[in-house]
Amino acid sequence: MQKMLTGLLAGAFSLAAVTAMAEGDDHVTLQLKWVTQAQFAGYYVAADKGFYEAEELTVDIKPGGPDIAPPQVIAGGGADVIIDWMPSALASREKGVPLVNIAQPFKTSGMMLTCRKETGIKSPADFKDKTLGVWFFGNEYPFLSWMSQLGIKTDGSAGGVTVLKQGFNVDPLLQKQADCVSTMTYNEYWQVIDAGIPADELVVFKYQDQGVATLEDGLYVLEKNLKDPAFVSKMARFVKASMKGWKYAAEHPDEAADIVLENDSSGAQTEKHQRRMMREISKLTAGSNGTLDPADYERTVNTLLKGGSSPVITKRPEDAWTHMITNKALK
Repeated sequence: MQKMLTGLLAGAFSLAAVTAMAEGDDHVTLQLKWVTQAQFAGYYVAADKGFYEAEELTVDIKPGGPDIAPPQVIAGGGADVIIDWMPSALASREKGVPLVNIAQPFKTSGMMLTCRKETGIKSPADFKDKTLGVWFFGNEYPFLSWMSQLGIKTDGSAGGVTVLKQGFNVDPLLQKQADCVSTMTYNEYWQVIDAGIPADELVVFKYQDQGVATLEDGLYVLEKNLKDPAFVSKMARFVKASMKGWKYAAEHPDEAADIVLENDSSGAQTEKHQRRMMREISKLTAGSNGTLDPADYERTVNTLLKGGSSPVITKRPEDAWTHMITNKALK
């Protein structure tokens, strides 16, 4: 989930802020969207392997958590660049935090609904009159857009679905409070498996396959900073080194997971989960060199604008992304 939510407990532990440093001339502070885990392996690998140092950068990697909103952090001057999901970033932009996407390492969405097969759900049409666990805090909008496009009400009325506000775990599915819950391909889905429900007793619906996926982990900066040539140079070198880190992580998944674990001060992560997560994350970064695909952006915006009565954005954004940085980074 995001967001990749490994649980409030894990989040609380990791607020002890792990810092990965590489010596260099220019300093960059990166605010992660969530706790230290393989979801962010490319950045930790870039620091560990000296890719940032080679670009004359010192990079401070700040873990996130349940009480940390990256847009608020960067607006308050606590970071130069943040990792966020595009729905959140565009919503923040519309509300007055002028975020601009400068790179998009994640090409594919990892968000999905995971259902117990015993509920009889075989297709989205079978969601009617079921209870579905949904993440909120901005993550609900792809779901609401999906239901809107299916013509399924989300108010719990007959023929619609009952929305259960899901916490940062999969308990509603395990305890049969919900027929389906929100999961990420690299995190919560495996929590279900590890809890003892085998894959052949589950049915999954990937947002990517349903045509309602929105862009996840992208890099965002404040628009005003892009007018500063020194900042642009620094970000170009940061993106170049970070994408090198992602490439290395994909080619050496176990080593990348181990590097992540070395940077996890909470001790909440396990080798098994992080190595598995790293392999799933590589499926989401595959096909991206860091450059935002405008077609992916348009799909995201269109999905958000179809979010029913409470769309995450109310109008089509302008100047919310740029190729300025990746053009310099990748030449």
